[in-house]
Amino acid sequence: MENDIKEFLSNLLKQLKSIDYIKPEDIPNIDLYMDQVTTFMDEQLAASKRYDSDKILTKTMINNYAKNNLLPSPEKKKYSKEHVLTLLFIYYFKNILSINDIRSILNPLTDKYFGNDEGFTMQDVYNEVFGLESEESQKLLKDLGKKYKIAGETFSDFPEDDQKFLHTFSFICMLSYDVYIKKMIIERMIDQLNSGDSDSSEKHGSDDKKDKESKKK
Repeated sequence: MENDIKEFLSNLLKQLKSIDYIKPEDIPNIDLYMDQVTTFMDEQLAASKRYDSDKILTKTMINNYAKNNLLPSPEKKKYSKEHVLTLLFIYYFKNILSINDIRSILNPLTDKYFGNDEGFTMQDVYNEVFGLESEESQKLLKDLGKKYKIAGETFSDFPEDDQKFLHTFSFICMLSYDVYIKKMIIERMIDQLNSGDSDSSEKHGSDDKKDKESKKK
């Protein structure tokens, strides 16, 4: 069992390294046309594909993101480095969050930091978040190793021929539950953010109404 865990963690570490996040310095500093953006993303994120035929990003996806107010519109059909950084956030979020949820957490960032010539930028936000990647990967490996060991000790009374599949099934169930709980927490946090925005809007609306009534008097 101990050797199995070590082999599992070793293989997992190799996979994590192969899907390392895109560093800002790897992104061209010149504006790109749509075809160049899709090519860049496809090359940089190729290791995250499940199947070779999978598409990382397509023209239709990018147009839909802009149409749904997830991505600021390009300038003269060209996309800046900040567009690419925003697309990366969308790429990582889209497998677990709805379009509305992604918009709720991205819009405050793009409204404040996208194209900001003074102070912090989208690149600063990206650097801050993904700077945690190395430390979090180590914690993830330890947690997965623990779960893998626990899963390997389940179904001990079942037929030996069935145990390999059942151990894998146990491990998948544990990981799925972990994802389910974290997704639920994320959604509730987004709901709280949206609720706060709603309260703020209502307050401003109430204040505006009072101002108008005061002026009438």
